[in-house]
Amino acid sequence: MNARDLLLLQLDEAFDRPAWHGPNLLGSLGRLTARQAARRPAPKRHSIWELALHAAYWKYVVRRRLLGLKRGSFPRTPSNFPALPSPPTDRAWKDDLAFLEGEHRLLRDAVARARLTPRLMRLVRGAAMHDVYHAGQIRLIRRWVRT
Repeated sequence: MNARDLLLLQLDEAFDRPAWHGPNLLGSLGRLTARQAARRPAPKRHSIWELALHAAYWKYVVRRRLLGLKRGSFPRTPSNFPALPSPPTDRAWKDDLAFLEGEHRLLRDAVARARLTPRLMRLVRGAAMHDVYHAGQIRLIRRWVRT
């Protein structure tokens, strides 16, 4: 397996493919209502929904860096932890999950065609680890929001 294929595998296992470490990011977001996803585990702590959009944002950032694109305009504001719709609806939650999946596909496409320097390969590995980190965080929050 070459380095590019390994990076793509790491991205996919962290996001939506079976992995040895347990639930991936998309699996951690499944079967939640908008109300559950929007609930904060504590004051001034991020909700599951905010973490999902945060993951989408960083996929966007890594993709733009891989392709050598200037800073653009992420379609949600504020960029790093976008605001949620008020009130949160199941339709908006499903749309934002689709948005996250779209950002993942765009990142994969960028990895498949970018000239991967050691610095950029490290960035892609970091993106995969970012997904795994937040998948674990979300699994903990899920236990709280379902009670």
